Amino acid sequence: MERLVCLAVGYVCGLLQTGYIVGKMNHIDIRKQGSGNAGTTNALRVIGWKAGILTFFGDVLKCVVAVVITCLLFRGSDCLPLLAMYAGAGVTLGHNFPFYMNFKGGKGIAVMAGLVAANSFWCLPESLLMIPVTLAFFLVPVIITRYISVGSLMAYTAFLIEMILAGQRGMLDMEPARLYELYILLFLMTALAFYRHRANIGRLMSGTENKFGAKKKE
Repeated sequence: MERLVCLAVGYVCGLLQTGYIVGKMNHIDIRKQGSGNAGTTNALRVIGWKAGILTFFGDVLKCVVAVVITCLLFRGSDCLPLLAMYAGAGVTLGHNFPFYMNFKGGKGIAVMAGLVAANSFWCLPESLLMIPVTLAFFLVPVIITRYISVGSLMAYTAFLIEMILAGQRGMLDMEPARLYELYILLFLMTALAFYRHRANIGRLMSGTENKFGAKKKE
C-alpha cells in the first residue's frame, strides 16, 4: 500500500507538464513543434534558452516535491529511500504519460535530475558527490559529441550505478531485500529512459541525430 501511495503522489506531481505550460505562455503547443516532445530539449530548441531553463527546473522541482511529500508521509520508515524511488517512478510516469495529454509527455531526464538531487542527502556529505558525478556524465558526452541524447542516457546510467554503489556501501541503510527492490525499480526506470529515446538511438546509429546548437535535420 505504501508503494502505491508513493506512485500515486508521484504521478500527480508528474502531471504538471512544465514544457507544455511554458509553451502555452509563448502561444505554442510544444507537442506540435520540433520533436513533439514536451520536455526540456524540445522547449530549448523550439522556444529558446529561457523556456528550456524554466522547463528543466520545473520538472526537477516536481520530482523533489514528490520525494519531500513522501518523506513527510512516511517519516520514520525503515525503507524511506525505496519509497522515495517509487515516488520518483510515479513522477516519471506522470511526466512521460500524462493522461490528459493523450499520454504524450516528456522523456524523464529532468525528472531524473530531480531524483539525483533528492537522493544526494541520504548519507551526507559523501552522498552529495552524486550531483557533480552525474552532471559530469551528462556534460562530458554532450561537450564531446554535441548530442544531448547521449549525455542524457549516460547520466541516467551513471545514476543507476551510483545508487547501487550507495546501497552496497550501506549509505541507504536498508536491508538487502529492499535494496534489491530499489535496484530493480531504478533499472526499469533506466530501461524506460532508453525506450523513450529509441528514436534518438536510431538516428544516432544512422548518423542523422540532431547536434546541440545545429539546425534540426529534416
